[in-house]
Amino acid sequence: MSAERTLNVLVTGGSGPSGIATARALRDAGHRVFTVGSDAARIEAAAADAGSGVTPLVCDLASLADVTSLRETVAGMAGAVDGVIHLVGGWRGAKGISDQSDEDWEFLERNAVTTLRNVTRVFFDDLAASDTGRFAMVSSTAVSAPTAAGASYAAAKAAAEAWTLAVADGFRRAQSGHKEGPVEQHSAAVIFVVKALVNAAMRANAPERHFPGFIDVADLAAAAAGLFSSPAGDLNGQRLLLGS
Repeated sequence: MSAERTLNVLVTGGSGPSGIATARALRDAGHRVFTVGSDAARIEAAAADAGSGVTPLVCDLASLADVTSLRETVAGMAGAVDGVIHLVGGWRGAKGISDQSDEDWEFLERNAVTTLRNVTRVFFDDLAASDTGRFAMVSSTAVSAPTAAGASYAAAKAAAEAWTLAVADGFRRAQSGHKEGPVEQHSAAVIFVVKALVNAAMRANAPERHFPGFIDVADLAAAAAGLFSSPAGDLNGQRLLLGS
């Protein structure tokens, strides 16, 4: 684990409040931050909000070709990527099982699963080669307690978790679990588990609400930044519950 050199960290899904907070926390920790979104105006505004030095990039993360080009762009600007904090998501629900729509499933599969598959496939080798490689996604407590109304959402998140745990196994097999030349684990894939996220704008819009069990985006951001100063062997393959 390197605590001295500047790390290159990618925040995918960086246009929203959690992306802004995470990019800001990583920048404040001394990392070189690239924040990625699908809309140029939104991601540029988000990067400016996160602070000077945060670089906005536009990419359709559901396109493997576009993500491959994204890797080439970042490599040309700063070299290999050391960390990816994957914040792409979205929520769709219904009344029960019978009215779960194909349109909602396609939206959730694209955002929760396809983007994650593309990002990890393209950046896996960079993260595995880094002495402080980190990948993190945000999942939901709904995976452990799915409801009929949220069936598609919980299923998509469960698929994303399973893929992330497979990434963690890939890091283990390449490092501490390597049969011929095991080395100390230095790359890790983790899952942050939250009930829901809240930010300052949500609180201002509903001052009477208490948001019980919700996690502030600033706390998620701090947890993401903290990954780079925690041992990979303690992190790899872990589901980290944030909040109560």
